[in-house]
Amino acid sequence: MLTQIKLRDFRCFDSLECEFGPETNLICGPNAQGKTSLLEAACVLLRLQSPRTSSLPSVIRHEKRGFVLDGQWGGYHLQFYYGRQRKKLALDSVEQGSAGEYLRLARVVWISNQDMELVRGSAEHRRRYLDFTVSQLDPSYRQQLRCYEKALRSRNFLLKSPHPRWKEVDAFTQPLVNSANYIQNARARLVEILQPQAQLAQHQIANAAESLDIEYLRSGAPSLVEALEANREEDLRLRQTSAGPHRDEMKFSLNGIGSGFASEGQQRSIALALKLAQARVLAGQTDTPPLLLLDDIFGELDPDRRNALMLNLPEGTQKLITTTNLDWLESSFAATRFQMLGGKLSRVN
Repeated sequence: MLTQIKLRDFRCFDSLECEFGPETNLICGPNAQGKTSLLEAACVLLRLQSPRTSSLPSVIRHEKRGFVLDGQWGGYHLQFYYGRQRKKLALDSVEQGSAGEYLRLARVVWISNQDMELVRGSAEHRRRYLDFTVSQLDPSYRQQLRCYEKALRSRNFLLKSPHPRWKEVDAFTQPLVNSANYIQNARARLVEILQPQAQLAQHQIANAAESLDIEYLRSGAPSLVEALEANREEDLRLRQTSAGPHRDEMKFSLNGIGSGFASEGQQRSIALALKLAQARVLAGQTDTPPLLLLDDIFGELDPDRRNALMLNLPEGTQKLITTTNLDWLESSFAATRFQMLGGKLSRVN
């Protein structure tokens, strides 16, 4: 579990230090006090990426050169410095040349109101969900994703040239296909594992006999090589690669009907079911239960779904939960409690 975290020049924080309890940690306070940023810092420390932005420079405190995160996870000392000019990663005070060993330690699940985008947003949100999950299960996935993105950028760069030459473009096609096959196979395996867990979570959250089905759609199936060959004229017209993992999609249906026709409450239940399924898969497929980061989601849920969610959070996982108030919580609920005001955190007895 995450026993301690220290922040410096991260988002609104000049500095902050906190020690967490082993199970449920409740962080209460008004909006715009820094609660979300604290959870974001925990995710960045453990996974080296933010669930809120793809640009880490944007989380550096205004007019500062970089941020520092320091924490204790399961007996390991983690340190991450990120600056505009350089970055530094250390494990037990030993600087790391690569992120491989560092990222093998911890798993994270982020749950927030923005998760509705998983259901009704663009396909990019669903691909990021798959990639974030697979990268925590497969140490090689992150590198394969980078190889694919590099080949895709190079191929698209050549397609945008005034007079594209297919001999040059095709030099990047095979490396792209090799990484694409790895990525799509890994995503497909994940969806297969997620399906029963998501269906179970949907039953538990909605407290109804709703059948949730997940379908993974590969762009370029059944053969990406053949699809790229067939799409040459389209790629030239668009000046970009029109098939591959960057165009993959994931579809949801409830009782056989597409999620686009579901009510807002049902769509929110689907999003939560996907995140609970993610947590259960990470817990079941690895030696380390994931850290659950729940960012102020209760105000958007009706009382039944709110309580159902709390009751069905995976057991044996550490949880950091932010909320604006605790009026809805039974006084007997066991938790470590904090108050956040003006970027200052204090423990509540």
